[in-house]
Amino acid sequence: MAAPADTGPAGGDRPGARAARRGGLGPLAATALVMGNVIGVGVFQLPAAVAGYGTVGILAFAVVSVCSLLLAVVFGWLGQRMPHTGGPYVYAREAFGELAGFLTAWSYWITAWASNAALVVAWAGYVNVLVPLRGTGPALAVTVGALWLAVVCNLAGARGAGAVAVVTTVLKFVPLVLVAVVGLFFVRADNFGPFTTGQGGSAVGALTAAGAVLMFSFLGVESAAVAAGEVENPRRTIMRATVAGTLAAALVYLLGTVAVFGLVPHERLVHSTAPYADAVRAIFGGGIPGGGEAAGMLMAAAAVVSGAGTLVGWTLISAQMPYAAARDGLFPAVFARRNGRGVPWIGVVASGALASLITLANYTGGLRAAFTALALLTTFTAAIPYVFSAAAQLLWLLTDREPRGTPVAPARLGRDLAVTLVAVAFTFWLVAGAGYAAVYQGVLLLLAGIPVYVWMRWHGARNGMGNGAVDASGETKPQVR
Repeated sequence: MAAPADTGPAGGDRPGARAARRGGLGPLAATALVMGNVIGVGVFQLPAAVAGYGTVGILAFAVVSVCSLLLAVVFGWLGQRMPHTGGPYVYAREAFGELAGFLTAWSYWITAWASNAALVVAWAGYVNVLVPLRGTGPALAVTVGALWLAVVCNLAGARGAGAVAVVTTVLKFVPLVLVAVVGLFFVRADNFGPFTTGQGGSAVGALTAAGAVLMFSFLGVESAAVAAGEVENPRRTIMRATVAGTLAAALVYLLGTVAVFGLVPHERLVHSTAPYADAVRAIFGGGIPGGGEAAGMLMAAAAVVSGAGTLVGWTLISAQMPYAAARDGLFPAVFARRNGRGVPWIGVVASGALASLITLANYTGGLRAAFTALALLTTFTAAIPYVFSAAAQLLWLLTDREPRGTPVAPARLGRDLAVTLVAVAFTFWLVAGAGYAAVYQGVLLLLAGIPVYVWMRWHGARNGMGNGAVDASGETKPQVR
C-alpha cells in the first residue's frame, strides 16, 4: 500500500492551515509545547505517588523514560509522514478506517481533558504550600478557576498559548534542574527505603504498576504532532521538537526522582503532597535559618508556574483532536467552528467544562488519591491512541514505504520496525499496569462514544453526504475521496 498523500483529510495543506503555520508555532515554541505538556505539574507530585511501591519506582522511571523516547521517535516519523492537525487520529483513520479514527480521537480527547483534571489537582497541592487552602470549598474554587483561566488564555489564539509555553517552560525547567543536579550532592542512602514494599505484589507487579502511574508524566510527547496544523515547517519541526522535548524531560525526571527519593525520608515521602518542596527544604534547611522554608516556597511557586503553563498547553491540544475529527464528519460539526482568532473554541470550552466536572467528581478522596486515580485513568485512555499510532507506523513500514512513497532501505527498515514494535509493546504494558479501576472507567468512557459515532454516520447517510465532512466554518459538505 502506498503511503497516504500529504493532502489528507484532517488539517491538510488548505489555505487556512498554511496561514496558521506561518504565524503559529516555530521550532522553539513547538519544542516548548512538547516540554511544557510533558513537564507539567505532575512531575512535582509523582515521586510521592510512586514512593509507596518502594525504590523500584526509580527503575520504573528509567524504563518509562526510555520507552517514551522511542514512542516520541515514532511520533516524529509519523509527523514527517502526515503533518496534519489531529496527529494520532489522522494516523489511525488513514491506516485502519473511520471507526479506528473515531475511537482514537474520542479516547485522546478524554485523555486531554482528564489529564487537565489530574494536573490541576496536583497543582492545588503546591498552591496550598503558598496559600493554605483551608477546606474543600477554597481548594475546589482554585482548581476549577485555574481550568477556566487556561480556557480564556487559549481563546486568545495559538500564538499566545505558544508564548505562555515558552515562558513557563523556562521558569519551571530551572528549579527542576536545580533539584536534579544540586540535590544529588545531598542525598542520604537511608532515605531511599526498601526496594519494594509489597504494594503491587511482586517486584515485577510493582514495576508495572509504578510505570503506569509514571507514564502520566510523559503524556504529551505527541503534542507537536497533534498541533501540526499550527506548526511552521511541520515535516522538519515535529521530529526535532518531539525528540528534543522528550529527551530533556526524561533526563530531568530521572535525576530529579533519584534526588527526591534520597532527600526526603521514605516514610515522609509516601504521605507528601509537595515532594519537591520537601526536597529543597532538605537541601537548604541546614544552612541559613529559615532558608529551607524559603526554598520550599520558591519550589512551590515554580510548580504553580509549571502547572499554569501545562494547563494552557493541554487545553490547546484538547481542542485540536475533536476539531480534526469534526472536519472529517466523525465529530459533531460544531467542534470545527473557529472564533475570530482561528481557535476551535467549542472544543476549548467543552474540554474546560468536562475537566471541571471530573475534578469535582474525584475530589472526595483528597488531593493525592484524586491525582493517582486520574493519572491512571489518563494513562489507559492515552494508551489507545498511542497503540493505534504505533500500529499505523508498523503497517506502513511493512508495506515498505517511506513518507513520500519510496521504498525503505533494508537496514533502516529493521531499525524502524524494532523501535515501533517496542512502542507497541510498551502501550500494552501500560494498560496492564493501569489497574482494574482505571480500565473499568476508561472502557465505560470509551464506549460512551459509540452512540456519537452511530449518530454521526446516520446524520451523514441521511443527508446523502458520506460521513458528513465539514469545512473550517462548520458547514457540512460531501467528503472527497
